[in-house]
Amino acid sequence: MKFELANVCRDLAPHGTLRVAINLGNPVLAKRDEQTGVLSGVSVALAKALADELGIQISMATYDAAGKVFAALEEQAWDLAFLAIEPVRAEKIAFSNPYVCIDGTYLVKTDSKFHRASALDTGGNRIAVGKGAAYDLFLSRTLKNANLVRAETSSEAVHTFLELGLDAAAGVRQPLERFAKSTTGVRVLMDNFTEIRQALAVPKGRDIAAEYVQGFVNRQLRSGFVAKALGDSGEFDAHVAMPA
Repeated sequence: MKFELANVCRDLAPHGTLRVAINLGNPVLAKRDEQTGVLSGVSVALAKALADELGIQISMATYDAAGKVFAALEEQAWDLAFLAIEPVRAEKIAFSNPYVCIDGTYLVKTDSKFHRASALDTGGNRIAVGKGAAYDLFLSRTLKNANLVRAETSSEAVHTFLELGLDAAAGVRQPLERFAKSTTGVRVLMDNFTEIRQALAVPKGRDIAAEYVQGFVNRQLRSGFVAKALGDSGEFDAHVAMPA
């Protein structure tokens, strides 16, 4: 489908600047250099590429948790975000097809009796989660017997797991594995409880913008841009999605 770029810009960035929400709570997608403050990662690269393609200015606002990105939609704080596809969010957000898929899995103590994710859904088990994260929404929907203990962010969930002596912390595989390598007494399960599908998101009702963003994602997947951006940020083991 051919688009008039002026119409796309009006729908996607009605304020004249593309306002992008960047979630720093998932380091697979975005990071901030602690010394320079410079943002990097695949979501940052995609946002800049989209703005360049449309020839519009861009501004980026950072959040430390995906739940806070979603909450900011109520204040109409952003035009484009990078979030995992979730039914609860889809009520207010139009998602593109995924551009990367990530394991949602558990961090447990080294001597834990649990070796499979499904085994944790038994009575009395307590699992730390980042409030409003994709895996919080998924586990809230699917767990039958275990209990969730919510922390404000994904990183705080790991500390909550340790401080309260919980049975596990749920999270994204890569940061959990990095934490396990730097911390004695913990390990990450080999399997997962879900596949987290990361996508570009625009507010519901911006149909032209949503359709254009979908085509943009497919082009970046086919061209290898997404794979290169993940590699440039050191996330070589992230699974690049197939274009629609």
